[in-house]
Amino acid sequence: MRSLQLCALLWLTACAHALHLYLDTDERRCFIEELPTDTIVEGHYRALEWSEKDQAYVENPELGILVEVDELETSHNVVKTRGPPEGRFTFTSHEAGDHSICLSASYPSTGSWLGSTHVRLYLDIVVGATAPDSEHDRTHVSELSSKLRDLNLKLEDIRREQQYQREREANFRDLSEQTNSRAVWYSLVQIVVLVATCAWQLRHLRRFFEDRKMH
Repeated sequence: MRSLQLCALLWLTACAHALHLYLDTDERRCFIEELPTDTIVEGHYRALEWSEKDQAYVENPELGILVEVDELETSHNVVKTRGPPEGRFTFTSHEAGDHSICLSASYPSTGSWLGSTHVRLYLDIVVGATAPDSEHDRTHVSELSSKLRDLNLKLEDIRREQQYQREREANFRDLSEQTNSRAVWYSLVQIVVLVATCAWQLRHLRRFFEDRKMH
């Protein structure tokens, strides 16, 4: 269910139209695209010319493609560019409404004697999401900067806490070593005292038995 919702969301935010059409040189083909305001549109085209020799559509570097985009309601020309047989064009709709996207294939004036030829034109148009709001982007960047500063401060606090813990561990280790050393010396002293006490008692008992024998 979630995957279906995600697919629907992606379809709403960005739509792609891929098609191919046939036309002759110096023939203009147009289609209408309804666009909302401030919407980014990117198109990719590729033109192949019919070759009688090869009996197939082939690419001719001398063939040029003219792309024209007009807002129908305002008659405003948005794009007018001439490119190679394969290229891209991008524009942003300034007004909501129908937009006319027209393409035509032609040769430069030096090659007009070649006459009309058949052209297969592949066209892929991607209608993207609404163009980002720069003010919103600046606000978003400011929020990210503030969060980044907060994270840096928290990181510094964590580092100080780690340093404090390391110092405490070092002090505890030194204290443990001192305590262990004192315990060892105390044990040695106890052993020495015990040996000395045993020696004194043995000496005292020996004298006691010697005195008894003499009497």
